[in-house]
Amino acid sequence: MNRKINWFGLVAGIVTLVVLLISLFMPWWQLTVGNNFFNVYSSPINTNFGLYGSQFTIPLIWAWNLSNILLFAASGIVMLIYAFLPAKKYSKDLLTFSYKKPLYALLSFIIGLFVIVVIAAGFFKVDFPMMGSANVSFSFPSFIPINGSISALVTASFMLPFWLAIVAATLCIAARLYHGRLNKTIMAPPASKEN
Repeated sequence: MNRKINWFGLVAGIVTLVVLLISLFMPWWQLTVGNNFFNVYSSPINTNFGLYGSQFTIPLIWAWNLSNILLFAASGIVMLIYAFLPAKKYSKDLLTFSYKKPLYALLSFIIGLFVIVVIAAGFFKVDFPMMGSANVSFSFPSFIPINGSISALVTASFMLPFWLAIVAATLCIAARLYHGRLNKTIMAPPASKEN
């Protein structure tokens, strides 16, 4: 018996779980202000901050990260199960559940990061780089009774898990596209043999 496997789904499930594991220890995006004066380590799975070398997180962000950890794990595992069972009646339901999660996490992360940088630029009149380095001058908002500004070197970069998340999302979409083609070959009647 020739078992059909959605190879895109198999690799997508593995890469999704690898992204999850690496993201527990490394952020998708990192921002450093000054010489480790303030740090932002951001990802949908593990977001925390650093001030003078001390790490801290906000409980609401921690809860959001925990829910994303569970979704990523479920997505990767369900995608692996689907990859070995693409011809079952419920396979499309498994695929529909799993292929969207990495894509939605990636898009929401990029949009959220962009919105935060735009808000910082508008509210604090600061142009943080999303990638690269820049000398940034920070002026205090009008409601703070301090005149003056602070200037610091700000460095931002996208880290390895971000690029792997793009690969995982792309592979998940490829698995979804390949599902239709794979099922056509499964459902096609065998060619009749002539004697």
